[in-house]
Amino acid sequence: MKINQSNVESRPSSVLIISAILVGLFVAWGALAPESLDRAAGEGLGWMINNFGWFYMLVTAFFVLFVIILAISPFGRIRLGKPDERPEYSWYSWIGMLFAAGIGVGFVFWGVAEPVLYYLDPPMGFTAETPQAAVAGLRYAVYHWALHPWAIFSIVGLTLAYVQFKKDRPALISSAFYPLIGDRVNGWFGQGIDILAVIATCTGVATTFGLSALQITGGLSYISPIPNNVWTQITIITIVTFLFMFSAAKGVDKGIKTLSNINLAVAGLLLIFVIIVGPTLFIAESFVTTLGGYITNVASMSLTMTPFTESAWLGTNTIFFWAWHIAWAPFMGIFIARISRGRTIREFMIGVLLVPTVLAVIWFTTFGGTALNIEIAGTAPIGDLVMNNVELALFATLGELPLSAITSFLAVLLILIFFITSADSASYVLGTMTSRGSLNPGLIVKMIWGLLIAGTASVLLLSGDGGLGALQTASIIAALPFAIIMVFMILAVLMMLGKDFKIEDRKRKSKRRESITKEIREEIYEELKEELVEDMKKEIKEDVYEQVKEEIYNEITTDKKNK
Repeated sequence: MKINQSNVESRPSSVLIISAILVGLFVAWGALAPESLDRAAGEGLGWMINNFGWFYMLVTAFFVLFVIILAISPFGRIRLGKPDERPEYSWYSWIGMLFAAGIGVGFVFWGVAEPVLYYLDPPMGFTAETPQAAVAGLRYAVYHWALHPWAIFSIVGLTLAYVQFKKDRPALISSAFYPLIGDRVNGWFGQGIDILAVIATCTGVATTFGLSALQITGGLSYISPIPNNVWTQITIITIVTFLFMFSAAKGVDKGIKTLSNINLAVAGLLLIFVIIVGPTLFIAESFVTTLGGYITNVASMSLTMTPFTESAWLGTNTIFFWAWHIAWAPFMGIFIARISRGRTIREFMIGVLLVPTVLAVIWFTTFGGTALNIEIAGTAPIGDLVMNNVELALFATLGELPLSAITSFLAVLLILIFFITSADSASYVLGTMTSRGSLNPGLIVKMIWGLLIAGTASVLLLSGDGGLGALQTASIIAALPFAIIMVFMILAVLMMLGKDFKIEDRKRKSKRRESITKEIREEIYEELKEELVEDMKKEIKEDVYEQVKEEIYNEITTDKKNK
């Protein structure tokens, strides 16, 4: 049974009420007893990593392999929409919105911090603060933000784009299960999936709100007398909330698209500036080394565990990031699906998988490489900041380069716009998920979620590090059931693709048969026409020959008589 998007009700559903209550209770726990929540969430995360770390490593590697095979397979020709539909947004706007949806904040926040962190605390097999640790630090930072997270996002985005624009289903995570369980997705089972997705999205985005506020406040305190305290952070959140509401009122086409284009330009400008005035040769060599090391070692890094040692590095870093990205998958997937209508699966995979991967290598080797160069030279305490005040690491790095006041301001502006677009995207996605999958959720619903997310981040910032950290940990724990959901999403999309590919293949064969028949018909027509023309020429020639012969005979006869 197909459900046309135009008929999908945009009014809030029971998913909104239930998920909002659950998030509210969770926030109350974090605000009133942050130590208790932090302890419980930490124990849950430890249990999950210890018992299911192998599953995260295996399933994430499988996700990467699956999307690459899908992109190069004949399925890649299938369009996410009707056969005659074309992309709604240009490549530039599309790529800009992919980053602005939320992952761009991760690039800015961790671009300096992660390579330096792994230089000081490297993975197993490397000695801290050595050249080998620096190389490994850049490689693992890229590894955590390149193919694997975007493969996770692309699976959810592709599945939802397919069921929305090809099958006319609502924009809900549960819609992906229609090929498997049919109309039961409209019951309690589908609502349970959607509630889990809403909670994971809301808590993950609230955490990003908090982290973004921390980094903006840290940057402002670094370049101005503004104090770096919780009240400044809450002021930033309040300002951003008002700005995002203005953007949300404009909608995706005007609000998010415009801000994304601006942000991509600002990020590109900052990136080029650091490459030019920073340690250019060092960055170039780091880029080549990191790219080569990543391509060479990505398979072994993806499938390496530490069963014979007690090393906790893998759990606290790689597995932690895989779980974090999976927790973000509902949010990123729904938004990516919304902006990808009309593209073929191959175009979709190139844009969502390969472009961000290349940009991740460039971004991390530029900012992380510059920070490592400064840390190794000992000209600034980047390592100490990464370990103690990570939100200041980017600004301390820019402070060692020329025009630091301007670049630091641009960095604050970049984070601020990422912050606004992330809030806008999140409110849109949560509004869609709690409005029965409407692609145009009401402004009131988006506002409710925007205020709820902002309130959540503010309350947990006031409650101390325990509250915000616990919320992040809890959202990551929610990734375990969603990882299992993603496996079934792959089964569902393969069923739909297989069935539709056969139908389209039959149509292509039928069209080709018609085309060949038409060509053969035209060839036969031309051949017959030529034969008929030749026959007619021959007949006419014979008739004319007889006529001419008779005329000549008469002339000769007349001449003889006259003589």
